[in-house]
Amino acid sequence: MILAGDIGGTKTNLALYRVVENTLELQTQQQFSSGAYTSFDEVIAAFLENSSKPLINAVCFGIAGAIIDGECKTTNLPWHISTSALQKSLGTPNVRLMNDLEATAYGMLYLPQESFLELNPKAKRRDANKAVIAAGTGLGEGMLFYDGENYHPLGSEGGHSDFAPTSPLQDRLLLWLRERHPSHVSYERILSGPGIAALYVFLHEELQVPEPLMIQNAEKNADKSALISLCALEHQDELCLKTLELFTEIYGAEAGNLALKTLSLGGVYIGGGIAPKILPMMQEEHFMRGFTSKGRFNEMLAQMSVKISLNAETALLGAAHFAMDKF
Repeated sequence: MILAGDIGGTKTNLALYRVVENTLELQTQQQFSSGAYTSFDEVIAAFLENSSKPLINAVCFGIAGAIIDGECKTTNLPWHISTSALQKSLGTPNVRLMNDLEATAYGMLYLPQESFLELNPKAKRRDANKAVIAAGTGLGEGMLFYDGENYHPLGSEGGHSDFAPTSPLQDRLLLWLRERHPSHVSYERILSGPGIAALYVFLHEELQVPEPLMIQNAEKNADKSALISLCALEHQDELCLKTLELFTEIYGAEAGNLALKTLSLGGVYIGGGIAPKILPMMQEEHFMRGFTSKGRFNEMLAQMSVKISLNAETALLGAAHFAMDKF
């Protein structure tokens, strides 16, 4: 039996799989609100108490955070997760912790073509490195290294690299963000759920565009980013549309940066929870314009495949397949 998980700042997905003829068969799956638990151990205990004490042979968890020497202090949660502790508590030496984008990247290899939406109709297919970028609660970046025969997932903390503006408006955005985050302004401050809300406030102040009544009258604990997307896509509100336009343009620019750094001639995968929720905006020119605007490398990027994963469980599938393939 394989225990796999996708551990994020907002939610944690856990699942048990049985391996039958080299195929994963889902036995049980459950989603938890990450913030409701003080430790990952509590989440595992809650999950397994609903199962009939299965014999677990292999474990793999994709975690939103850096894995160093088999341990992880989660970026957006107060959790400490250790390989050695999990080996003891779960009764198996076959435990692997991996960055969530490493798991997401691996999962992309097992999705059917209908799980993707291609943003670049001019893309040329190549067997080469692939980049993976995913905006959700935070911003994840990774890649699939191609050795000439097989793909190997590699995680990173590239989402925390410095934000680089590409227009006068983005120059002013950087100054605005520096006032609020004087020590460091990363791409994650923009390309995330909280980032959409920050862009909205910036544009409201910068452009003096009125706020929609739906957001003005929203409750304090309402998901502001979700409301912004709703007002943009369904109500065509000017301020909310400008927010998503700026978001997708910066998202495309950083995806292009990652493509250059990884020389991902095999294409770019877009994961995370935000892109599928704002598909109409992702399909407009803003994302691909930001992606391809790389000076002398415009033409190279214009030939790259850029696909959005529509499967919300890509990282979970990646973790499960990694456990099956490697243990």
